[in-house]
Amino acid sequence: MQAITLQELAASASSLGVNIGILAREWERQETGEPLDALTEKMRCRLQVMREAVARGLGGVKSRSGLTGGDAQRTAEAAESARAIGGEPLCTAISYALAVGEVNACMGRIVAAPTAGSCGIIPAILLAVGEHLGADDGRLIEALFAAGVIGSIIERKSTLSGAVGGCQAECGSAAAMAAAAAVQLNGGSPEQCIQAVALAFKGTLGLVCDPVAGLVEVPCIKRNATSAAVALAAACMAMAGVLSVIPPDEVVDAMGAIGRELPIALRETAMGGLAATPTGKRIAREQQG
Repeated sequence: MQAITLQELAASASSLGVNIGILAREWERQETGEPLDALTEKMRCRLQVMREAVARGLGGVKSRSGLTGGDAQRTAEAAESARAIGGEPLCTAISYALAVGEVNACMGRIVAAPTAGSCGIIPAILLAVGEHLGADDGRLIEALFAAGVIGSIIERKSTLSGAVGGCQAECGSAAAMAAAAAVQLNGGSPEQCIQAVALAFKGTLGLVCDPVAGLVEVPCIKRNATSAAVALAAACMAMAGVLSVIPPDEVVDAMGAIGRELPIALRETAMGGLAATPTGKRIAREQQG
């Protein structure tokens, strides 16, 4: 993909009168030489994998470590009084994010978008919001293309790696990508999409990567669910016309700078944060033998 900024992406889409997803697919066609139908079909396959992961997770799974599993099913089947706190599509998104995260912990098939550790956020928002709006697969696929091009820009400008930038680079990026996808699904403008990116990142800056026992389970799976909530909050604000005081591209740059300043113990090494608590250390010893 050509080296562009988020602002240039939004401006290009607006000038052509198309959404970001349509523009991203066309750019990929130009870059790869593949027909649009073939690119659409590839994305449709990814969408199907996301759906299958959600369905498997909601059916109840348990990781080999025994640390995680069943929370997606528990959340999906929660009493109405519990679900009323968040409402829809938030409650559905939370259960979907947990579902995909639990499938990943069970070595199941997922789409690592943008990473395996943050794999539940985009499908959770895409499918929950899509169901809430009655969006067809065509709109969902366009939203996935939008999320993908935004992820590419984030990766080029900053990082998507927890080992490099902490979980703000994984769950934060996923929340930003998902927020933009949700805005596009709801008919928002390209400018509103990138404002959602900035607003989502601002809610996750400084988020550390501290996997207990070095496993992508605790707190990673539940962090997917809370990041899905951040994505929805960002999308809601962007659709209402709320603007980020700091421009979107500068927010992404700030995320990269913050990641470089994080101590190594808080960048996927399981040496700090929750991994370094007494319980975290006990779990690590138990997992080792």
